[in-house]
Amino acid sequence: MTAIDVLSVYADPPRTAAGRLRTAVSDRLPLIAVLLVQCALAYRLANTAFEDEALYVYAGHRELGHLLHGLPVGDTYASFFSGIPVLYPVAAAVVDNLFGFEGVRAFSLLAMLGATALLWTTTRRLYGKPAAVIGTVLFATSAPTLFLGRLATYDAPAVLLLALALWWTVRSAHRSPFLVLLAAPPLVLAAGVKYAAALYLPTVVLAAVLTVPALGLSWWRGVLRGVLLGAGTGALLFAGLDWAGPEVRAGLSQTTVNRTTGTEPLLNILRLSLVWGGWVAAFAVVGVGVLIACRRGRAAVLLGALLTGTAALATLYQAHLGTSVSLHKHVGFGLLFAAPLAGAGLAALSGLPPLRDSLPVLRRAVPGVAIGVCAVLAYYAGDAAGPMYGWPDSSGMVSALRPLVHPGQDRYLVEEDEVPRYYLRGQADPQQWLNTYFFQYGDSTGKQLTGLPAYRAAFADGYFSLVVLDDGPTAALDKQLAAALDAPGSRYRQVARIPAATSHGTRYYTIWQKE
Repeated sequence: MTAIDVLSVYADPPRTAAGRLRTAVSDRLPLIAVLLVQCALAYRLANTAFEDEALYVYAGHRELGHLLHGLPVGDTYASFFSGIPVLYPVAAAVVDNLFGFEGVRAFSLLAMLGATALLWTTTRRLYGKPAAVIGTVLFATSAPTLFLGRLATYDAPAVLLLALALWWTVRSAHRSPFLVLLAAPPLVLAAGVKYAAALYLPTVVLAAVLTVPALGLSWWRGVLRGVLLGAGTGALLFAGLDWAGPEVRAGLSQTTVNRTTGTEPLLNILRLSLVWGGWVAAFAVVGVGVLIACRRGRAAVLLGALLTGTAALATLYQAHLGTSVSLHKHVGFGLLFAAPLAGAGLAALSGLPPLRDSLPVLRRAVPGVAIGVCAVLAYYAGDAAGPMYGWPDSSGMVSALRPLVHPGQDRYLVEEDEVPRYYLRGQADPQQWLNTYFFQYGDSTGKQLTGLPAYRAAFADGYFSLVVLDDGPTAALDKQLAAALDAPGSRYRQVARIPAATSHGTRYYTIWQKE
């Protein structure tokens, strides 16, 4: 060994573990900052349980009781849930037992934070660190992301699983093609957790193909990866549906595949899609244009177009259904795929490397564009997420019902019974709760009645011990029911009228008790 060799060894000694850790943390400081901002904005959202949250967590407790102790579930959740009941609901029930309802919401936030972190890594590998910073800011501070991070439903875990699968397809591009098969389990699990997530499976499979040539490797290698991932995902899906049984297949058909269509105008669905995700989609289109202008190659452009186009899938699906119900959640799934391109496009417009180096005109861009746009959109998203979270505060209603609800033969008619049924699950059995969506009742002559006549006959017989209405989803029926309950000779008396704050003003829970 020469003197130069010896000096070179001592001049650059191996870094210690602490040094490597400091370097890793320093390199990821922008990501840490984004995650902290995401947490802060998400925790601005506060309310009692939404009816869907209460339903899924309560169902999880029932399913968990059946799995552990053989107790009856009390309902066929698989036939009308848009996800397999023994997956997210059971996990949510376990978290609820350990940490309470806010713990379940924290579980959703951790899932969305995980999706943001995976998005950072994916975008950085494809388009560089500036694009990763901007893309994660756009995703993390979007209204759908903030909303899903504070919603105890199966949407957030499904987004995390899709992000994990997409990350692995990019991460494994330079490795053995067979390793892409590891993306199949999270893909299938995402579709099982929430059936609508299956809409995004083809995107990840095609990304497995295009990522390889986009990074300068062989097209044939990419095609082989796509075939492997498509076959593996298809086989797992087939096996999963066979294992899940006929009730789950019926639920999949009823809630997702053959869902009843609505009549909401297409323009309204498009308008809401633009409000909740339009800016990210627009910058993603710019990102595709930058890839074309920089001549990054056909595969890179196709991959960018694929990820950008995926942002429109939720809108197309909801337009097919003719309803904007759940659109604000589904838009968030598409933003996960469009955000990398949005980050690349906005980074290029700001004159940041590496894309600027491929196109001289980008070197004259304004560096502050990215900061300004991200700050404005984050502020806008924080306010836009508020109305999504503005359902009635049910704390007063639950407090009023608590001393009136008891296990036994009493029956409670509540417009949105999922909420009190969850909060008071230790005080009443599942069959004691009924809601105003559908009711069938046999009168004194044995005739089976439905709708308003059924309720009137039940009121006349004193069938319900308590009735709670709040002019919510069945507001038109509520007015007729309230008139029957307050009519002369009624067996019910009004015992409370409780205000409940919403994002659109004050609503009231009106409670009647049988005399």
